[in-house]
Amino acid sequence: MSLDVTLQTDPGVILHDPVDEARRQVEICNACRYCEGFCSVFPAITRDKVFADGDITQLANLCHNCRGCYYACQYTAPHEFDLNLPAALAEARAESWERLAWPGGIAQMFQRHGTALAAALVTGFALMILAISALPGGGEGFYAWIGHTAMVAIFLPAFVLPLATLVVSLRRYWAEVGGTRITLADLHAAAISAGRMKNLDGGQGQGCNFEEGERFTNERRYAHQAVLWGFLLCFGATAAGTILHYVFDSPAPYGFFSVPKLLGVPGGILLVIGCAGMLVLKSRSDPALGTPGRGSGEWAFVWLLGLVGLSGLLLYWLRDSVLTGPMLALHLGSVLTFFLVTPYSKMAHGFYRFAALVREAQAKDGR
Repeated sequence: MSLDVTLQTDPGVILHDPVDEARRQVEICNACRYCEGFCSVFPAITRDKVFADGDITQLANLCHNCRGCYYACQYTAPHEFDLNLPAALAEARAESWERLAWPGGIAQMFQRHGTALAAALVTGFALMILAISALPGGGEGFYAWIGHTAMVAIFLPAFVLPLATLVVSLRRYWAEVGGTRITLADLHAAAISAGRMKNLDGGQGQGCNFEEGERFTNERRYAHQAVLWGFLLCFGATAAGTILHYVFDSPAPYGFFSVPKLLGVPGGILLVIGCAGMLVLKSRSDPALGTPGRGSGEWAFVWLLGLVGLSGLLLYWLRDSVLTGPMLALHLGSVLTFFLVTPYSKMAHGFYRFAALVREAQAKDGR
C-alpha cells in the first residue's frame, strides 16, 4: 500500500511542540486509514480534515496507548514519515494534563519527580499520624489511635480541595475540546466504554500490544479493570462507613460481614492485583512508545495506589496487634498523599479520559 499525501509540515523537520507533532502524525493517519478498526481514535480522526489544537487534545485523551497502531503501521522509522502515534499522542496528552491543571506547575513537577515526591509525602504524613496517635485519646478500634474529629479535620480538606482543582481543570478541558451540554445518554455511553475498557481490546477483542513486541494480550485490559473496580469498591466502602456513622449512628469498627468490609476487602485485593499487574506490564513495555520524561510520575502513581490497597489489607489483618499504630500511620499517610496528588498524578487521566469518552459520544451524534 502506498500513500500519496501532502503534509502541512515537512516530515523531515523535527517538531518540538507536542501538539504540532501529534497533528502532523494524525494528518498522515487520516490519509492512510489502515488502522480504522483499532480503537475510537481512528474513527474520530476520519470525521475531520483540519485539526485544531482542541481536536488534538481530545484525540490524545481518547487514546489509551494500546500501541497496536504502531506495530501495524508501515510508516514508522526508518520511513521518512517516522510515525510513532502512541508516543506523539502520549506526549500531547501529558502536556494537556500539565497545562490544564490548576494551580499550574505542580503537575509538571510530579510527572518528572513523582517517585521521590510521593515517597517523601507518604513518609512525612505517616510520621505526622504517628505523632498525633501519641497524644491522649479515646475510642474504639482505630479511633483509639487517632480520634474521629482529627480524621475529619485532616481528610475532609484533603478530599474536597483536590476535587475542586479537578473540577477547574476539567472545565478548562471541556472548553478546549468544544464540549456541549452533557446528557444522560452521553454519560451512559462513556460509562459503558470505560467499564468494559473497550478501547483496550484491539478493536477485535484480541487485546493490545502494550508489552514490548507484537504479541496481542488482554492483560493490560484486565489489570486496568481490576484497578478501576477495586478503586470503586474501596470508595464505596468509605461512603458506606460515612453513611453508617452519620445517618445510622453506627461508628467504626465494623465486623467482616458489614457493608464497609464486604466492599473494602475485595476492593483492596483488586487494587493490589491490578497495580501489581500494571507494574509488571510497564516493566516489559517499550518506553519509546510512552511519554518521554514522565516515567517517574507514572511509576509513582501505580505504586502509590497499590500501597493504599496493600496497607489497608495489612491494617485489617494486623488489627489489635502491636503493629496497628505503625500500619495505620502508613495507610493513612499513603491515602492522604494519594488524595493530594490526584489532580497532578496520572490519576487525573481517568477523569480526562472519561471526559474524552463523553465528548466522543457527543461527536458521534454530530454535536
